[in-house]
Amino acid sequence: MQFRQQALSKLQSPEEIDLPVRFARPQGWLVLTVTVLFVIAASVWAVTGTVTSTLNAPGILTHGQGSYVLQSPVAGQVTAVLAEEGKRVAAHTPVLRVRTAQGTTVVRTLAAGRLTTMVATIGSVVTTGADVASVERIAQTDDPLTATLYVPAESGATVPVGASVDLTVQSVPTQQYGVLRGRVKAVGRTAQSRQRISTFLGSSQLGEEFSQHGQPVAVLVQLDAAPHSKSGYAWSTSDGPPYAVDSMTPASGAVHLAAQHPIDWLLP
Repeated sequence: MQFRQQALSKLQSPEEIDLPVRFARPQGWLVLTVTVLFVIAASVWAVTGTVTSTLNAPGILTHGQGSYVLQSPVAGQVTAVLAEEGKRVAAHTPVLRVRTAQGTTVVRTLAAGRLTTMVATIGSVVTTGADVASVERIAQTDDPLTATLYVPAESGATVPVGASVDLTVQSVPTQQYGVLRGRVKAVGRTAQSRQRISTFLGSSQLGEEFSQHGQPVAVLVQLDAAPHSKSGYAWSTSDGPPYAVDSMTPASGAVHLAAQHPIDWLLP
């Protein structure tokens, strides 16, 4: 009761009525001002600013026309290897000589291209239909290289035609010569099975590698030409590597997707 009387008497005292009331300290106004300015700046950036994302995918350098697997038409023993791996061959070029019970048979290429893999060796025994070599189809000797990336099917729709691509080539030291430049030329409409990839690249191993996380979509990348460079293509460094880059070389690509305004992430 005593405390209540003291409180009432203090309220009735007019001594402190004319004292100013302090609503906020100067430090508080400073924090409030900075917060408001930050919110305004963030709002402006969300509307006018852009953010670019990248999509990484494995791939391989090819001439874009696919490959085929050369199979032995007979069963027998290989007595001679008539073509060299890595060299260009014309259609119907002799590749192997196989000795059979009926005589000697010559295995020939089906179409012109580059002999990328020679499976059979002298002295090995082959059966009818056995894989003996892989040939990449090349129509002309000056056909340009392209890159084929295998993008997860759920991400295929986000890749725009014309998007820039940075390619890290396995045979080229990136820190020394940089990355290969290119642009998306076409995006596959359907996902590709392991068998389809193997048939196109002429390698069951590559088919297994590119489809190990599910059926991907093929993205064709056209390489930027640079006649002054040794490879004939543009790199992130001035000249790129002092040597040519071969087809069927593994590469990984970073696709630069379309830029978006941050506010788009908040809108349905």
